[in-house]
Amino acid sequence: MSEGINRRALLGQIAAATLAGNIGIAEAQHVHHEAVAQAKTTGVYQPKALTHHEFETLRVLSETIVPGATKGGAAEFVDVLADKNAELLAIYTGGLAWIDLTMKRDHGADFLSAKPEDRARMLDQIAYRRNETPDLAPGVRFFVWARRLTVDAYYSSAAGIKELGFMGNGARKDFTVPQDAIDYAVKRSGL
Repeated sequence: MSEGINRRALLGQIAAATLAGNIGIAEAQHVHHEAVAQAKTTGVYQPKALTHHEFETLRVLSETIVPGATKGGAAEFVDVLADKNAELLAIYTGGLAWIDLTMKRDHGADFLSAKPEDRARMLDQIAYRRNETPDLAPGVRFFVWARRLTVDAYYSSAAGIKELGFMGNGARKDFTVPQDAIDYAVKRSGL
């Protein structure tokens, strides 16, 4: 990304827009609380829907997508949702299997065992729809889901909300738009 906007800031802005929109933060936080409650009871989160290998693969993938996602419980968030939604579970088990099979085919190791540079190379291919080929299409479609839910999970967790500085919807005495935001919008619009 250019012009002073980095990937993490952009994801944070998208998440902030989500928090301000129709998706209730209370609902998202409820999912986090459910996962945290189990971890406090047992000391370690035990996956509900995913296998141990799928869950660990998802943790590594989530942390790659949004550094800090593990701290925010992103994999736990997805697992709790997948436990309650068979379609979502099928998307994740199928997508994680595709990633492992593709990594084994191309690099001789599953995603967890692969070298970080091999993981990055593969994720760079499936992270952009413009790279979609018949061979990569399942991975590209899965990565869209993984990226969106990882961002939702992290930025609706306590860690993500703290990073955003989100203090909840409330009354404000005044509202001002930062000049750099105005300048950026004007520049992008071509005015």
